[in-house]
Amino acid sequence: MRISRRNLMISAAAASAASAFARAAFAELPPLAKKDTYKVGFAQTESNNPWRLAQTKSMQDEAAARGWQLVYTDAAGSAAKQVADVNSMIAQGVDLIFLAPREEKPLIPAIMAAKGAGIPVILLDRNVDQSLAQAGVDYVTFIGSDFIEEGRRVAEWMVTNAGGKSKILQLEGTTGSSPANDRKKGFDDYIAAHPEFVLLASQTGDFARDKGRQVAETLLQAHPDADIIYAHNDEMAIGAISAVEAAGKVAGQDVMILSIDGGKEIVQLIIDGKVAAVCECSPLFGPKAFDTAVAYANGEEIPPKLINPDRFFDASNAAEMLATAY
Repeated sequence: MRISRRNLMISAAAASAASAFARAAFAELPPLAKKDTYKVGFAQTESNNPWRLAQTKSMQDEAAARGWQLVYTDAAGSAAKQVADVNSMIAQGVDLIFLAPREEKPLIPAIMAAKGAGIPVILLDRNVDQSLAQAGVDYVTFIGSDFIEEGRRVAEWMVTNAGGKSKILQLEGTTGSSPANDRKKGFDDYIAAHPEFVLLASQTGDFARDKGRQVAETLLQAHPDADIIYAHNDEMAIGAISAVEAAGKVAGQDVMILSIDGGKEIVQLIIDGKVAAVCECSPLFGPKAFDTAVAYANGEEIPPKLINPDRFFDASNAAEMLATAY
């Protein structure tokens, strides 16, 4: 059968229109049906510190209170396992996935796989690379803290209260994670306008207490004149205290310790005089996470970011706020 040029053009136009329709359909977020109860996944990045344990408990408690089934996984600090965990949730047919992405780029395939399977994703506490996946397009929203602002607030407090101290060691969080990237940026950008403060060294401690201790020991040996340690989380800050003491110095006197997270242990260390100040980063995501899922199912417009308010602890308020720290 002879195919005319006109028929070819019509066929090509139809194929192009179909392709455009498919792209448009895929660009839309998967819906979440309104139901009395849901089966949802929570892909946790790790469970090796109090912050993560508190976050997991908050999610589990909220699911139980609402009568929702929660499929929980722990990636044990592995981005590759977390991708596999999300794929397992997809295979189990969950209605929605709550994801705390370990790193900004490696979890993109997991988000896209869920989207392709028609399962909406809500990101908790860590974001992903916005050039590769976007809220409102590839996932519903990011719920968490303003990590840049956390770093900036710590730097601002330090500049005001350093009392002559000025030589800084920075213990960074997990390389490639949004809190590590942003807490460094917020802090570094602020002190850039204060040349009296010198950042002697900055190295990852992977948000872990013992690694934070090891890195702090190494950096203190290389820079014995350091008198400020800024850690991206409580665990590394507590590890740094051990390193300072092992170096024969007094934490809180010879070396100012600054941190972000605000668990009970570190707030008590402020009261004890070993830690100077901490910007809070609350792990209690359960209520807001589940409320957001319900709002999405109801067809409400969800902002691309839902920012949790963070308190700030220092010697002026630590004792009275200790009971409310996680």
